[in-house]
Amino acid sequence: MSPTVVTSSPDLVEQMQAAPVDSWIVRSTLLWKHRRLLARVTAIAFLVSLSIAVVIPKRYKAVTSIMPPDQQGSGAMLLAALAGRSGGLGSLGSLAGGLFSGHPTTALYEDLLKSGTVSGHLIDRFHLQQVYRTRYRFSTAKHLTRLTTVTDDKKSGVITITVQDKDPVRARDLAQGYLDELNNLLTRTSTSSAHQERIFIENRLHSVGVDLEQAQLALSEFSSKNSTIDIKEQTRGLVDAGARVQGELLVEQSGLQSLRQIYGDGNVRVRETEARIASLQRDLQKMTGSSAPLASSGTSVDHTTLDADDKGELYPPLRQLPRLAVPYANLYRRVRVEETVFELLTQQYEMARIEEAKDVPVVTVIDPPGVPEKKSFPPRILLTLLLTFFSFAAAAAQILVRQHWSSVDPDDPRKKLAAEVLAVLRNRLRSGAVSERGAA
Repeated sequence: MSPTVVTSSPDLVEQMQAAPVDSWIVRSTLLWKHRRLLARVTAIAFLVSLSIAVVIPKRYKAVTSIMPPDQQGSGAMLLAALAGRSGGLGSLGSLAGGLFSGHPTTALYEDLLKSGTVSGHLIDRFHLQQVYRTRYRFSTAKHLTRLTTVTDDKKSGVITITVQDKDPVRARDLAQGYLDELNNLLTRTSTSSAHQERIFIENRLHSVGVDLEQAQLALSEFSSKNSTIDIKEQTRGLVDAGARVQGELLVEQSGLQSLRQIYGDGNVRVRETEARIASLQRDLQKMTGSSAPLASSGTSVDHTTLDADDKGELYPPLRQLPRLAVPYANLYRRVRVEETVFELLTQQYEMARIEEAKDVPVVTVIDPPGVPEKKSFPPRILLTLLLTFFSFAAAAAQILVRQHWSSVDPDDPRKKLAAEVLAVLRNRLRSGAVSERGAA
């Protein structure tokens, strides 16, 4: 691409020395004289530049914009609104505009997007070490940072995320990945009061659930051993059944006296009535029971066990019901208290979750990322034209420099010094080449 040595005629040199004011005309004439050489250089440069532009891989750009949540409150919004009319408020309006025009949350979100946590998750999620063909993770993170641009609008606070990649789908996925990782990072690092309250209620709800389960098991165990389902209803039922049995017993005893007077003691009907009376007395004794203390097993709650469990009785005796009522009431009350606490904590837990969802800052996506349809780099036409123009300018400059160098007097000290330096450099290069050939 470099032009050959240009020789100029003495007349042209004399014209350049005689007419310095019209030197540009002389230079144009010189370039026109070598127009064929410039045309060849330009054509070759155009072809080479076009080849370079075609070989450079394409890059696609995915763009998304988000709006950070407003955490300034109504007072800040009011002052910001007043700042818009600072012309009538004087120093107050200027102060308000200075306080709230900077969007402090915008800088925070930019730092979060550029953090190593976000880039590390994206590297693992999209296997960027294999995609970028890098050996170390920090090299991959630097490459991803070069391909990612995070900018913000100082007035509106809108953050724009731009990601470039050779694959348009992966560029879109990376931009969406930044949004997902930002939301996950905000959720994990949320330290609001609602979050702390939700954590406390969740732990308390778990412990109360364990206590409720233990209380229910204790009540069911007590009821199973002592056949106590409902003390009040069982007492009423036993009293009614005992009254009926006692009434039947009185009727049978009265009839027995009459039968003895009529038939005597050895009659069949008398013996049958006596047997019925004995059966009613056993039933009444069974329902009434004894007033002996209940057996103890060492605890204040689970010590009430009866022989009824071993005998297979369906209900406890009437005289033991008052003793069973106290531990049963304690167990039942404990279950009811735990149930009430569990229900209240469940309601508070749901409310705390709602409040936490309100307090967790979630970014608002203004423009979701899409698959880019057109490449963003390289600009092949512009790159080809720039390289071609640079080659043309370099060739023209070389022609002009050689012409100027040839017009310098050979006895000029500067020209002699340059010739000596060039000769030394040429000898050094030749000796280096010879040594390399000898070593080979």
